Amino acid sequence: MTVGAATPAGDSAAALPVLERWVEDFNRALESRSEAALAALFLDDSYWRDFAACTWDVRTVHGASDIAAALLAVAEPEKVHEFCLEHGKTVRVVERPQPWQRSLEALVTFDTASILGRGYVKLVAGPSGEWLAWTLLTTPDELKGHPELTGSNRPVGELHRPALNWSDRRAIEVEFRDRDPEVLVLGAGHSGLSAAARLKALGLDTLVVEKNPRVGDNWRTRYRSLNLHNEVWANQMPYLLFPPTWPAYCSKDKIADWFESYASILDLNVWTGTSLERASYSEGARRWTVELRLPGGEVRTLHPRHLVLAIGVFGEARRISLPGADHFQGEIITSQEYRSDRDAAGRRVVVVGTGSSGHDIAQDYVVHGADVTMVQRSSTCVMNVETTNSLAYALYTEDGPPLDDADVMAASTPILLSGELHRHMSRRMAELDADLLSGLHAAGFKTDYGSDGTGFLMKYYRQGGGYYINIGASDLIAEGKIKIKNGVEIADLRERTVVFTDGSALHDVDTIVLALGFRNMQDTVRNLLGDGVADAVGPIWGLRDDGEVRGLYCPLGQPGLWIMGGSFVQCRLMSKVLAIQIKAREVGIIDDAARVKAQA
Repeated sequence: MTVGAATPAGDSAAALPVLERWVEDFNRALESRSEAALAALFLDDSYWRDFAACTWDVRTVHGASDIAAALLAVAEPEKVHEFCLEHGKTVRVVERPQPWQRSLEALVTFDTASILGRGYVKLVAGPSGEWLAWTLLTTPDELKGHPELTGSNRPVGELHRPALNWSDRRAIEVEFRDRDPEVLVLGAGHSGLSAAARLKALGLDTLVVEKNPRVGDNWRTRYRSLNLHNEVWANQMPYLLFPPTWPAYCSKDKIADWFESYASILDLNVWTGTSLERASYSEGARRWTVELRLPGGEVRTLHPRHLVLAIGVFGEARRISLPGADHFQGEIITSQEYRSDRDAAGRRVVVVGTGSSGHDIAQDYVVHGADVTMVQRSSTCVMNVETTNSLAYALYTEDGPPLDDADVMAASTPILLSGELHRHMSRRMAELDADLLSGLHAAGFKTDYGSDGTGFLMKYYRQGGGYYINIGASDLIAEGKIKIKNGVEIADLRERTVVFTDGSALHDVDTIVLALGFRNMQDTVRNLLGDGVADAVGPIWGLRDDGEVRGLYCPLGQPGLWIMGGSFVQCRLMSKVLAIQIKAREVGIIDDAARVKAQA
Protein backbone atom coordinates (compact mmCIF):
# COMPACT_ATOMS: atom_id res chain seq x y z
CA MET A 1 0.00 0.00 0.00
CA THR A 2 1.37 3.42 -0.86
CA VAL A 3 0.99 6.29 1.58
CA GLY A 4 -0.34 8.96 -0.72
CA ALA A 5 0.83 11.08 -3.59
CA ALA A 6 3.48 13.76 -3.15
CA THR A 7 1.07 16.63 -2.98
CA PRO A 8 0.96 18.13 0.54
CA ALA A 9 1.61 21.81 0.92
CA GLY A 10 4.56 23.12 2.88
CA ASP A 11 2.73 23.24 6.21
CA SER A 12 2.92 20.57 8.91
CA ALA A 13 -0.87 20.08 9.08
CA ALA A 14 -0.91 18.74 5.51
CA ALA A 15 2.16 16.57 6.16
CA LEU A 16 0.77 14.96 9.32
CA PRO A 17 -1.66 12.47 7.71
CA VAL A 18 1.00 11.39 5.21
CA LEU A 19 3.42 10.57 8.02
CA GLU A 20 0.68 8.84 10.04
CA ARG A 21 -0.22 6.59 7.09
CA TRP A 22 3.44 5.71 6.53
CA VAL A 23 3.86 4.69 10.18
CA GLU A 24 0.67 2.60 10.03
CA ASP A 25 1.93 0.79 6.92
CA PHE A 26 5.35 0.32 8.52
CA ASN A 27 3.84 -1.31 11.63
CA ARG A 28 1.64 -3.52 9.48
CA ALA A 29 4.62 -4.68 7.41
CA LEU A 30 6.65 -5.41 10.56
CA GLU A 31 3.79 -7.38 12.11
CA SER A 32 3.14 -9.42 8.96
CA ARG A 33 6.90 -9.98 8.51
CA SER A 34 6.61 -9.04 4.87
CA GLU A 35 10.02 -8.12 3.53
CA ALA A 36 8.52 -6.92 0.25
CA ALA A 37 6.02 -4.67 2.04
CA LEU A 38 8.77 -3.19 4.22
CA ALA A 39 11.10 -2.58 1.29
CA ALA A 40 8.26 -0.87 -0.61
CA LEU A 41 8.10 1.79 2.13
CA PHE A 42 11.71 2.89 1.63
CA LEU A 43 13.44 4.76 -1.15
CA ASP A 44 15.94 2.59 -3.02
CA ASP A 45 18.70 4.91 -1.80
CA SER A 46 17.59 4.99 1.84
CA TYR A 47 19.21 4.51 5.23
CA TRP A 48 18.34 2.99 8.59
CA ARG A 49 20.60 4.15 11.41
CA ASP A 50 20.31 2.22 14.69
CA PHE A 51 22.00 3.30 17.92
CA ALA A 52 21.79 0.01 19.85
CA ALA A 53 18.01 0.32 20.17
CA CYS A 54 17.02 -2.61 17.94
CA THR A 55 20.33 -4.33 17.15
CA TRP A 56 22.33 -3.69 20.36
CA ASP A 57 24.99 -2.20 18.11
CA VAL A 58 25.71 1.11 16.41
CA ARG A 59 25.20 0.54 12.70
CA THR A 60 23.77 1.92 9.47
CA VAL A 61 22.03 -0.15 6.79
CA HIS A 62 21.76 1.25 3.26
CA GLY A 63 19.20 0.35 0.59
CA ALA A 64 15.53 -0.59 0.80
CA SER A 65 15.94 -4.35 0.46
CA ASP A 66 18.82 -4.54 2.95
CA ILE A 67 16.91 -2.37 5.43
CA ALA A 68 13.84 -4.60 5.17
CA ALA A 69 15.94 -7.74 5.72
CA ALA A 70 17.80 -6.19 8.67
CA LEU A 71 14.60 -4.97 10.32
CA LEU A 72 12.96 -8.36 10.06
CA ALA A 73 16.10 -10.05 11.40
CA VAL A 74 15.70 -8.17 14.69
CA ALA A 75 11.97 -7.40 14.78
CA GLU A 76 10.88 -10.79 16.14
CA PRO A 77 13.72 -11.70 18.58
CA GLU A 78 13.91 -8.16 19.94
CA LYS A 79 10.13 -7.59 19.68
CA VAL A 80 10.50 -4.32 17.76
CA HIS A 81 7.01 -2.86 17.40
CA GLU A 82 4.52 -0.03 18.00
CA PHE A 83 6.06 2.80 16.03
CA CYS A 84 4.03 6.00 16.26
CA LEU A 85 4.50 9.72 15.81
CA GLU A 86 5.68 11.23 19.08
CA HIS A 87 2.78 12.87 20.87
CA GLY A 88 2.90 16.64 21.11
CA LYS A 89 5.85 17.06 18.74
CA THR A 90 5.72 19.21 15.63
CA VAL A 91 5.93 17.62 12.19
CA ARG A 92 8.48 19.39 9.98
CA VAL A 93 8.45 20.12 6.28
CA VAL A 94 12.03 20.78 5.20
CA GLU A 95 13.15 22.18 1.88
CA ARG A 96 16.53 20.89 0.73
CA PRO A 97 18.59 21.52 -2.42
CA GLN A 98 18.38 19.29 -5.45
CA PRO A 99 18.19 16.37 -5.87
CA TRP A 100 16.26 15.87 -2.59
CA GLN A 101 13.97 18.89 -2.41
CA ARG A 102 11.17 18.59 0.16
CA SER A 103 11.08 16.10 3.03
CA LEU A 104 8.35 15.40 5.59
CA GLU A 105 9.89 14.69 8.98
CA ALA A 106 8.76 13.64 12.43
CA LEU A 107 9.95 12.30 15.74
CA VAL A 108 8.71 8.78 16.43
CA THR A 109 8.54 6.47 19.42
CA PHE A 110 8.67 2.68 19.46
CA ASP A 111 9.07 -0.32 21.75
CA THR A 112 11.26 -3.39 21.86
CA ALA A 113 11.36 -6.14 24.47
CA SER A 114 13.84 -4.07 26.49
CA ILE A 115 13.80 -0.54 25.12
CA LEU A 116 11.49 2.44 25.00
CA GLY A 117 12.88 4.14 21.94
CA ARG A 118 12.82 7.42 20.10
CA GLY A 119 13.63 8.01 16.50
CA TYR A 120 13.20 10.21 13.49
CA VAL A 121 11.84 9.51 10.05
CA LYS A 122 12.18 11.55 6.85
CA LEU A 123 9.92 10.94 3.90
CA VAL A 124 10.61 12.15 0.36
CA ALA A 125 8.73 11.78 -2.89
CA GLY A 126 9.55 8.54 -4.66
CA PRO A 127 9.81 8.03 -8.42
CA SER A 128 6.06 7.43 -8.75
CA GLY A 129 5.05 10.30 -6.51
CA GLU A 130 4.51 8.16 -3.38
CA TRP A 131 6.03 9.26 -0.06
CA LEU A 132 8.85 6.90 0.94
CA ALA A 133 11.29 6.81 3.83
CA TRP A 134 14.63 8.38 3.00
CA THR A 135 16.13 7.95 6.47
CA LEU A 136 15.04 6.28 9.69
CA LEU A 137 16.85 6.63 13.03
CA THR A 138 16.17 4.39 16.04
CA THR A 139 17.81 5.22 19.35
CA PRO A 140 17.22 4.06 22.95
CA ASP A 141 15.52 6.46 25.32
CA GLU A 142 14.95 4.20 28.31
CA LEU A 143 15.77 0.67 29.40
CA LYS A 144 12.50 -0.87 30.50
CA GLY A 145 12.34 -1.29 34.25
CA HIS A 146 15.44 0.87 34.70
CA PRO A 147 14.50 4.51 34.06
CA GLU A 148 16.95 7.33 34.68
CA LEU A 149 16.90 8.67 38.23
CA THR A 150 15.83 12.11 37.08
CA GLY A 151 12.78 14.36 37.27
CA SER A 152 9.81 12.64 38.91
CA ASN A 153 12.02 9.56 39.36
CA ARG A 154 14.73 11.46 41.25
CA PRO A 155 16.13 10.10 44.56
CA VAL A 156 14.19 11.10 47.67
CA GLY A 157 17.25 12.41 49.53
CA GLU A 158 17.66 12.91 53.29
CA LEU A 159 14.19 12.89 54.76
CA HIS A 160 14.42 11.14 58.14
CA ARG A 161 17.59 12.59 59.73
CA PRO A 162 20.00 9.73 58.86
CA ALA A 163 23.13 9.21 60.97
CA LEU A 164 25.23 10.08 57.92
CA ASN A 165 24.35 13.27 56.14
CA TRP A 166 24.92 14.01 52.46
CA SER A 167 28.50 15.21 52.99
CA ASP A 168 29.40 12.10 55.01
CA ARG A 169 27.94 9.79 52.40
CA ARG A 170 29.63 11.61 49.53
CA ALA A 171 33.02 11.21 51.22
CA ILE A 172 32.44 7.46 51.53
CA GLU A 173 31.11 7.14 47.99
CA VAL A 174 34.02 8.86 46.33
CA GLU A 175 36.70 6.93 48.27
CA PHE A 176 35.63 3.43 47.09
CA ARG A 177 37.21 1.83 50.17
CA ASP A 178 34.35 -0.61 50.70
CA ARG A 179 33.61 -1.64 47.12
CA ASP A 180 34.71 -1.67 43.50
CA PRO A 181 33.09 0.62 40.96
CA GLU A 182 30.94 -1.06 38.38
CA VAL A 183 32.33 1.30 35.75
CA LEU A 184 35.67 3.11 35.63
CA VAL A 185 35.82 6.10 33.27
CA LEU A 186 39.28 7.24 32.26
CA GLY A 187 39.27 10.98 31.54
CA ALA A 188 37.22 13.89 32.95
CA GLY A 189 36.76 15.94 29.80
CA HIS A 190 33.34 16.52 28.30
CA SER A 191 33.07 12.95 26.99
CA GLY A 192 34.04 11.33 30.29
CA LEU A 193 31.82 13.57 32.39
CA SER A 194 28.87 13.09 30.02
CA ALA A 195 29.29 9.31 30.21
CA ALA A 196 29.63 9.40 34.01
CA ALA A 197 26.50 11.53 34.37
CA ARG A 198 24.48 9.13 32.22
CA LEU A 199 25.81 6.07 34.06
CA LYS A 200 25.02 7.61 37.46
CA ALA A 201 21.50 8.46 36.30
CA LEU A 202 21.03 4.75 35.55
CA GLY A 203 22.17 3.82 39.05
CA LEU A 204 25.58 2.49 38.02
CA ASP A 205 28.37 2.99 40.56
CA THR A 206 30.92 4.92 38.53
CA LEU A 207 34.38 6.35 39.19
CA VAL A 208 36.04 8.90 36.90
CA VAL A 209 39.84 9.09 36.91
CA GLU A 210 41.59 12.25 35.70
CA LYS A 211 45.38 12.58 35.48
CA ASN A 212 45.34 16.38 35.83
CA PRO A 213 45.22 18.05 39.27
CA ARG A 214 41.77 19.54 38.65
CA VAL A 215 38.74 18.67 36.59
CA GLY A 216 38.84 20.99 33.58
CA ASP A 217 42.63 21.24 33.39
CA ASN A 218 42.57 19.65 29.95
CA TRP A 219 41.12 23.03 28.86
CA ARG A 220 42.33 25.30 31.66
CA THR A 221 46.04 24.77 30.99
CA ARG A 222 45.89 25.37 27.25
CA TYR A 223 46.71 28.61 25.45
CA ARG A 224 44.93 31.72 26.71
CA SER A 225 43.03 32.64 23.56
CA LEU A 226 41.39 29.23 23.06
CA ASN A 227 37.62 29.50 22.52
CA LEU A 228 34.92 27.10 21.45
CA HIS A 229 34.32 27.51 17.72
CA ASN A 230 30.60 26.93 17.88
CA GLU A 231 27.89 28.38 20.04
CA VAL A 232 26.72 27.36 23.50
CA TRP A 233 23.47 25.85 22.23
CA ALA A 234 25.42 23.04 20.55
CA ASN A 235 27.82 22.55 23.47
CA GLN A 236 25.50 21.74 26.34
CA MET A 237 26.07 18.68 28.53
CA PRO A 238 23.46 16.20 29.85
CA TYR A 239 21.08 17.29 32.62
CA LEU A 240 22.63 20.69 33.37
CA LEU A 241 22.35 23.58 30.91
CA PHE A 242 24.62 26.60 30.71
CA PRO A 243 23.14 29.71 32.34
CA PRO A 244 21.16 31.87 29.89
CA THR A 245 23.47 34.78 30.71
CA TRP A 246 26.49 33.05 29.16
CA PRO A 247 28.06 34.40 25.95
CA ALA A 248 27.36 32.56 22.73
CA TYR A 249 31.05 31.68 22.33
CA CYS A 250 32.78 30.47 25.49
CA SER A 251 36.44 30.73 26.43
CA LYS A 252 38.40 27.68 27.47
CA ASP A 253 38.64 28.87 31.10
CA LYS A 254 34.87 29.25 31.36
CA ILE A 255 34.42 25.73 30.01
CA ALA A 256 37.11 24.38 32.35
CA ASP A 257 35.39 25.85 35.39
CA TRP A 258 32.06 24.54 34.13
CA PHE A 259 33.45 20.99 33.98
CA GLU A 260 34.59 21.26 37.59
CA SER A 261 31.22 22.64 38.71
CA TYR A 262 29.36 20.03 36.65
CA ALA A 263 31.16 17.15 38.37
CA SER A 264 30.44 18.67 41.78
CA ILE A 265 26.79 19.57 41.21
CA LEU A 266 25.94 16.15 39.74
CA ASP A 267 27.79 14.31 42.54
CA LEU A 268 30.12 12.51 40.14
CA ASN A 269 32.85 10.46 41.77
CA VAL A 270 36.16 11.82 40.44
CA TRP A 271 39.76 11.13 41.44
CA THR A 272 42.04 13.85 40.12
CA GLY A 273 45.83 13.71 39.86
CA THR A 274 45.41 9.96 39.30
CA SER A 275 47.00 7.94 36.52
CA LEU A 276 46.46 4.46 35.15
CA GLU A 277 49.49 2.27 35.87
CA ARG A 278 48.26 -0.97 34.31
CA ALA A 279 45.08 -2.85 33.54
CA SER A 280 44.21 -6.42 32.57
CA TYR A 281 40.94 -8.22 31.91
CA SER A 282 39.87 -11.60 33.28
CA GLU A 283 37.57 -13.48 30.91
CA GLY A 284 36.53 -15.82 33.73
CA ALA A 285 35.67 -13.14 36.27
CA ARG A 286 34.52 -10.68 33.58
CA ARG A 287 36.31 -7.91 35.41
CA TRP A 288 39.28 -5.65 34.96
CA THR A 289 42.15 -5.46 37.40
CA VAL A 290 43.19 -1.82 37.34
CA GLU A 291 46.09 -0.25 39.22
CA LEU A 292 45.80 3.50 39.77
CA ARG A 293 48.47 5.79 41.18
CA LEU A 294 47.03 8.52 43.39
CA PRO A 295 48.57 11.98 43.97
CA GLY A 296 50.40 10.95 47.16
CA GLY A 297 51.95 7.92 45.47
CA GLU A 298 49.51 5.34 46.83
CA VAL A 299 48.57 2.64 44.32
CA ARG A 300 44.96 1.47 44.49
CA THR A 301 43.80 -1.72 42.82
CA LEU A 302 40.18 -1.82 41.63
CA HIS A 303 38.12 -4.42 39.78
CA PRO A 304 35.47 -2.70 37.64
CA ARG A 305 33.40 -4.69 35.19
CA HIS A 306 33.55 -1.96 32.56
CA LEU A 307 36.32 0.41 31.50
CA VAL A 308 35.36 3.49 29.48
CA LEU A 309 38.18 5.33 27.74
CA ALA A 310 37.27 9.00 27.37
CA ILE A 311 40.74 10.26 26.62
CA GLY A 312 40.19 12.99 24.08
CA VAL A 313 38.36 13.68 20.86
CA PHE A 314 40.93 11.76 18.84
CA GLY A 315 44.24 10.69 20.38
CA GLU A 316 47.71 11.94 21.14
CA ALA A 317 49.33 14.66 19.05
CA ARG A 318 51.47 13.46 16.15
CA ARG A 319 55.16 14.16 16.43
CA ILE A 320 57.63 13.76 13.56
CA SER A 321 61.41 13.71 13.53
CA LEU A 322 62.74 16.82 11.85
CA PRO A 323 66.07 16.62 10.00
CA GLY A 324 68.76 18.32 12.03
CA ALA A 325 66.65 18.55 15.18
CA ASP A 326 69.68 17.66 17.34
CA HIS A 327 71.41 20.83 16.14
CA PHE A 328 68.46 23.17 16.67
CA GLN A 329 68.95 25.44 19.66
CA GLY A 330 65.32 26.57 19.93
CA GLU A 331 62.40 24.53 21.24
CA ILE A 332 60.31 22.01 19.32
CA ILE A 333 56.87 21.27 20.80
CA THR A 334 53.57 19.74 19.71
CA SER A 335 50.25 21.59 19.70
CA GLN A 336 49.20 19.69 22.85
CA GLU A 337 52.29 20.93 24.66
CA TYR A 338 51.79 24.58 23.72
CA ARG A 339 50.86 26.99 26.48
CA SER A 340 50.34 30.71 25.90
CA ASP A 341 53.59 32.68 25.88
CA ARG A 342 52.91 36.14 27.28
CA ASP A 343 56.55 37.03 26.69
CA ALA A 344 56.44 36.13 23.00
CA ALA A 345 57.10 39.70 21.77
CA GLY A 346 60.01 39.70 19.35
CA ARG A 347 60.19 35.89 19.15
CA ARG A 348 60.19 34.14 15.79
CA VAL A 349 57.91 31.12 15.58
CA VAL A 350 57.27 28.49 12.90
CA VAL A 351 53.96 26.62 13.12
CA VAL A 352 53.90 23.45 11.01
CA GLY A 353 50.32 22.59 10.11
CA THR A 354 47.25 24.62 9.19
CA GLY A 355 44.39 22.81 10.89
CA SER A 356 42.43 24.26 13.80
CA SER A 357 45.23 23.93 16.34
CA GLY A 358 47.80 25.45 13.99
CA HIS A 359 45.61 28.47 13.32
CA ASP A 360 44.72 28.99 16.97
CA ILE A 361 48.33 28.78 18.10
CA ALA A 362 49.55 31.10 15.34
CA GLN A 363 46.88 33.63 16.29
CA ASP A 364 47.77 33.37 19.98
CA TYR A 365 51.45 34.03 19.24
CA VAL A 366 50.63 37.06 17.09
CA VAL A 367 48.39 38.48 19.80
CA HIS A 368 51.39 38.29 22.13
CA GLY A 369 53.73 40.01 19.69
CA ALA A 370 55.56 37.14 17.99
CA ASP A 371 56.67 36.94 14.35
CA VAL A 372 54.83 33.88 13.02
CA THR A 373 55.21 31.79 9.88
CA MET A 374 52.82 28.94 9.17
CA VAL A 375 54.02 26.05 7.03
CA GLN A 376 51.13 24.82 4.91
CA ARG A 377 51.90 21.35 3.65
CA SER A 378 48.53 20.79 1.95
CA SER A 379 45.37 22.78 1.33
CA THR A 380 42.93 23.44 4.18
CA CYS A 381 39.16 23.76 4.42
CA VAL A 382 38.37 27.20 5.87
CA MET A 383 35.04 28.85 6.66
CA ASN A 384 33.90 31.69 8.88
CA VAL A 385 32.47 30.76 12.26
CA GLU A 386 29.23 32.62 11.55
CA THR A 387 28.78 30.75 8.28
CA THR A 388 29.37 27.39 9.94
CA ASN A 389 26.92 27.98 12.75
CA SER A 390 24.18 29.35 10.50
CA LEU A 391 24.37 26.34 8.16
CA ALA A 392 25.96 23.30 9.82
CA TYR A 393 24.52 23.95 13.30
CA ALA A 394 21.22 25.51 12.27
CA LEU A 395 19.21 23.29 14.63
CA TYR A 396 21.09 24.61 17.66
CA THR A 397 19.86 28.13 18.32
CA GLU A 398 18.16 30.06 21.12
CA ASP A 399 14.79 29.48 19.46
CA GLY A 400 15.51 26.01 18.09
CA PRO A 401 13.91 22.69 19.06
CA PRO A 402 14.37 21.32 22.59
CA LEU A 403 17.91 19.99 22.94
CA ASP A 404 16.97 16.29 23.20
CA ASP A 405 14.83 16.64 20.06
CA ALA A 406 17.54 18.52 18.17
CA ASP A 407 20.09 15.82 18.97
CA VAL A 408 17.86 13.06 17.61
CA MET A 409 17.01 15.13 14.54
CA ALA A 410 20.68 15.91 13.85
CA ALA A 411 21.74 12.28 14.31
CA SER A 412 19.04 11.01 11.97
CA THR A 413 21.15 11.84 8.93
CA PRO A 414 23.73 9.06 8.45
CA ILE A 415 27.30 10.22 8.12
CA LEU A 416 27.72 9.17 4.49
CA LEU A 417 24.54 10.98 3.52
CA SER A 418 25.68 13.99 5.56
CA GLY A 419 28.70 14.12 3.30
CA GLU A 420 26.46 14.45 0.26
CA LEU A 421 24.40 17.16 1.94
CA HIS A 422 27.58 18.97 2.97
CA ARG A 423 28.71 18.98 -0.65
CA HIS A 424 25.83 21.34 -1.35
CA MET A 425 26.39 23.21 1.90
CA SER A 426 30.03 23.73 1.03
CA ARG A 427 29.08 25.46 -2.20
CA ARG A 428 26.88 27.83 -0.23
CA MET A 429 29.68 28.40 2.29
CA ALA A 430 32.04 29.31 -0.54
CA GLU A 431 29.56 31.94 -1.71
CA LEU A 432 29.08 33.42 1.75
CA ASP A 433 32.81 33.37 2.50
CA ALA A 434 34.00 34.66 -0.88
CA ASP A 435 35.81 37.67 0.61
CA LEU A 436 37.51 35.54 3.24
CA LEU A 437 38.74 33.02 0.66
CA SER A 438 39.87 35.73 -1.71
CA GLY A 439 42.01 37.29 0.99
CA LEU A 440 43.56 33.94 1.89
CA HIS A 441 44.36 33.08 -1.73
CA ALA A 442 45.98 36.48 -2.23
CA ALA A 443 48.23 35.73 0.76
CA GLY A 444 49.30 32.42 -0.76
CA PHE A 445 47.14 30.23 1.45
CA LYS A 446 45.52 27.29 -0.37
CA THR A 447 41.98 26.21 0.50
CA ASP A 448 39.72 23.31 -0.38
CA TYR A 449 36.41 21.71 0.57
CA GLY A 450 37.82 18.21 0.74
CA SER A 451 38.94 15.98 -2.10
CA ASP A 452 35.30 15.21 -2.90
CA GLY A 453 33.82 18.61 -2.02
CA THR A 454 32.08 17.37 1.15
CA GLY A 455 33.71 20.01 3.33
CA PHE A 456 34.86 20.08 6.91
CA LEU A 457 32.41 17.49 8.26
CA MET A 458 33.87 14.56 6.36
CA LYS A 459 37.41 15.77 7.07
CA TYR A 460 36.46 15.61 10.75
CA TYR A 461 35.20 12.04 10.48
CA ARG A 462 37.81 10.71 8.06
CA GLN A 463 41.01 12.30 9.32
CA GLY A 464 40.20 14.30 12.44
CA GLY A 465 41.47 17.57 11.00
CA GLY A 466 42.42 19.47 7.88
CA TYR A 467 39.97 22.33 8.45
CA TYR A 468 39.67 25.61 10.34
CA ILE A 469 36.58 27.51 11.48
CA ASN A 470 37.77 31.10 11.34
CA ILE A 471 37.72 33.10 14.57
CA GLY A 472 40.38 35.55 13.49
CA ALA A 473 43.50 33.74 12.31
CA SER A 474 42.39 33.82 8.66
CA ASP A 475 42.04 37.60 8.86
CA LEU A 476 45.60 37.82 10.22
CA ILE A 477 46.82 35.71 7.29
CA ALA A 478 45.02 37.93 4.78
CA GLU A 479 46.55 40.99 6.46
CA GLY A 480 50.05 39.48 6.31
CA LYS A 481 50.39 39.34 10.09
CA ILE A 482 50.73 35.56 9.87
CA LYS A 483 53.13 34.66 7.05
CA ILE A 484 52.60 31.56 4.91
CA LYS A 485 55.11 29.06 3.48
CA ASN A 486 53.08 26.91 1.13
CA GLY A 487 53.76 23.46 -0.32
CA VAL A 488 57.08 22.92 1.43
CA GLU A 489 58.52 20.74 4.16
CA ILE A 490 61.33 21.37 6.59
CA ALA A 491 64.47 20.00 4.93
CA ASP A 492 66.98 20.79 7.68
CA LEU A 493 67.41 22.50 11.02
CA ARG A 494 70.53 24.34 12.07
CA GLU A 495 71.30 26.27 15.23
CA ARG A 496 68.51 28.83 14.84
CA THR A 497 67.69 28.30 11.15
CA VAL A 498 64.89 26.41 9.43
CA VAL A 499 65.73 25.35 5.87
CA PHE A 500 62.79 24.43 3.61
CA THR A 501 62.64 21.97 0.73
CA ASP A 502 62.42 24.83 -1.80
CA GLY A 503 65.86 26.03 -0.69
CA SER A 504 64.64 29.07 1.25
CA ALA A 505 65.48 29.55 4.91
CA LEU A 506 64.14 31.32 7.96
CA HIS A 507 66.71 32.55 10.46
CA ASP A 508 66.64 33.39 14.18
CA VAL A 509 63.82 30.93 14.88
CA ASP A 510 63.02 30.46 18.57
CA THR A 511 60.19 27.92 18.50
CA ILE A 512 58.79 25.29 16.15
CA VAL A 513 55.27 24.08 16.91
CA LEU A 514 54.17 20.80 15.33
CA ALA A 515 50.41 21.06 14.76
CA LEU A 516 50.12 17.92 12.67
CA GLY A 517 46.90 16.43 13.93
CA PHE A 518 46.57 13.31 16.02
CA ARG A 519 47.65 9.70 16.06
CA ASN A 520 44.99 7.01 15.89
CA MET A 521 43.43 6.38 19.31
CA GLN A 522 44.34 2.72 18.90
CA ASP A 523 47.91 3.79 19.73
CA THR A 524 46.65 5.26 23.00
CA VAL A 525 44.81 2.00 23.76
CA ARG A 526 48.05 0.13 23.03
CA ASN A 527 50.02 2.33 25.42
CA LEU A 528 47.44 1.97 28.20
CA LEU A 529 46.20 -1.59 27.84
CA GLY A 530 48.80 -3.45 25.75
CA ASP A 531 49.09 -4.98 22.31
CA GLY A 532 46.51 -7.70 22.80
CA VAL A 533 43.70 -5.31 23.68
CA ALA A 534 44.70 -2.79 21.01
CA ASP A 535 44.78 -5.48 18.32
CA ALA A 536 41.38 -6.79 19.42
CA VAL A 537 39.89 -3.29 19.34
CA GLY A 538 41.39 -2.27 15.98
CA PRO A 539 41.62 1.27 14.57
CA ILE A 540 39.46 3.93 16.21
CA TRP A 541 37.97 6.87 14.31
CA GLY A 542 37.74 6.99 10.57
CA LEU A 543 34.68 5.43 8.98
CA ARG A 544 33.61 1.81 8.66
CA ASP A 545 32.08 0.54 5.43
CA ASP A 546 28.59 1.39 6.71
CA GLY A 547 29.67 4.98 7.45
CA GLU A 548 29.71 4.76 11.25
CA VAL A 549 32.79 5.85 13.19
CA ARG A 550 35.05 2.94 14.05
CA GLY A 551 35.17 1.90 17.68
CA LEU A 552 33.02 4.55 19.34
CA TYR A 553 30.00 3.91 21.62
CA CYS A 554 29.62 0.26 20.66
CA PRO A 555 30.79 -3.21 21.75
CA LEU A 556 34.41 -3.87 20.83
CA GLY A 557 36.54 -6.95 20.28
CA GLN A 558 37.56 -6.58 23.93
CA PRO A 559 34.69 -7.31 26.37
CA GLY A 560 34.18 -4.74 29.08
CA LEU A 561 35.88 -1.95 27.13
CA TRP A 562 34.13 1.10 25.65
CA ILE A 563 35.37 4.20 23.85
CA MET A 564 33.80 7.66 24.32
CA GLY A 565 34.86 10.61 22.21
CA GLY A 566 33.75 13.25 19.78
CA SER A 567 32.15 16.66 19.94
CA PHE A 568 29.79 17.96 22.62
CA VAL A 569 26.86 17.19 20.30
CA GLN A 570 28.01 13.61 19.73
CA CYS A 571 28.78 12.92 23.37
CA ARG A 572 25.52 14.35 24.67
CA LEU A 573 23.39 11.81 22.78
CA MET A 574 25.84 8.92 22.52
CA SER A 575 26.66 8.95 26.23
CA LYS A 576 23.08 7.80 26.80
CA VAL A 577 23.44 5.13 24.11
CA LEU A 578 26.63 3.86 25.75
CA ALA A 579 25.22 3.97 29.29
CA ILE A 580 22.09 2.00 28.34
CA GLN A 581 24.24 -0.67 26.69
CA ILE A 582 26.33 -1.02 29.86
CA LYS A 583 23.23 -1.08 32.08
CA ALA A 584 21.70 -3.79 29.88
CA ARG A 585 24.73 -5.94 30.57
CA GLU A 586 24.69 -5.22 34.29
CA VAL A 587 21.05 -6.32 34.68
CA GLY A 588 21.49 -9.41 32.51
CA ILE A 589 19.61 -8.34 29.39
CA ILE A 590 22.78 -8.69 27.32
CA ASP A 591 25.32 -11.46 27.90
CA ASP A 592 28.48 -10.73 25.92
CA ALA A 593 29.93 -14.19 26.50
CA ALA A 594 26.79 -15.83 25.14
CA ARG A 595 26.73 -13.44 22.18
CA VAL A 596 30.34 -14.24 21.29
CA LYS A 597 29.63 -17.96 21.58
CA ALA A 598 26.55 -17.68 19.38
CA GLN A 599 28.44 -15.70 16.75
CA ALA A 600 31.21 -18.29 16.71
